[in-house]
Amino acid sequence: MRDPRVPLKLVAGGLYAIPPPSGGQPEPTYVASGEPPAGLALMQRDTLITSVVKVERNGQTPVQDYLAVEEPLAINVSGTILSITMRTPGHDIDLVMGFLITEGIVESPDQIVSLSHENGGSAARAAAGNTIRAEFVPGFEVDEERLRRNFASMGGCGVCGKTSLAALEPSPSRRPGPRSPVFDAALIHSLPNVLRNSQRVFDRTGGLHAAALFSPTGQLLGIREDIGRHNALDKLLGMALRDPRAPMEESLVLISSRAGFEIVQKAVMVGLPLLAAVGAPSTLAVETARRFGLTLLGFVRDERFNIYSGAERIRV
Repeated sequence: MRDPRVPLKLVAGGLYAIPPPSGGQPEPTYVASGEPPAGLALMQRDTLITSVVKVERNGQTPVQDYLAVEEPLAINVSGTILSITMRTPGHDIDLVMGFLITEGIVESPDQIVSLSHENGGSAARAAAGNTIRAEFVPGFEVDEERLRRNFASMGGCGVCGKTSLAALEPSPSRRPGPRSPVFDAALIHSLPNVLRNSQRVFDRTGGLHAAALFSPTGQLLGIREDIGRHNALDKLLGMALRDPRAPMEESLVLISSRAGFEIVQKAVMVGLPLLAAVGAPSTLAVETARRFGLTLLGFVRDERFNIYSGAERIRV
């Protein structure tokens, strides 16, 4: 019988027990409740391996391919499910912290008493950790009429569950200063390569968005990946909100996707001075960035970018 303390690792298409180093403890690992679907093998919580047929001009070949995991995450606020989002498992606490701030549910992390995985429900759900429970300080009440989402929001949609147009208007509790900090254009040109080289799960699956936080000198302060671009940003902002070594008001964020309204809205809500996107912005994103003093860059790739708002923070 296998020692349950010994973790499982995927090697050559199968799950094998890997003993810990001599005298050491086994590494923590995620083991799914029950067997993966037919043809799939669990590699990590964020990745699955599946058998596929690769078709090329000169024939076909059976190969192993990596898939990015997509699972629902329920956000339980004091006993009520506020939202269900499709996300890539991992950094769930960061995701919920970022979500609560960027959606305007709370104004400060100080209003949150605890964020924890919920152990109730079925054994499979408890093992997967697909519910996060948020508890707030005594006396704090959520404005559920304005902010509740009535249905699951998909991985690519950050605002599709909003119940009214009024809920789309950002109400930030902080705003960036008008001119500080200033970022060198040459520095911004270098960041896409840093982002791409840091995308661990994307390297295997080719299917995840990423968001990275950088200092004005180009130091990588953190990176998060997810099947949904708004979730990747929430994870990153949640990480920064929980880590005082990552000052939001002095940093810039680069995302691997386009910059739609929901992405700009989240940046505005945390007082970020600069948001850069590898892709294009939308009209509402540009309008919102200009209204709230956010520097917005688009098409940040191939040694070029466009400035859509806040040009005073870019040193050319």
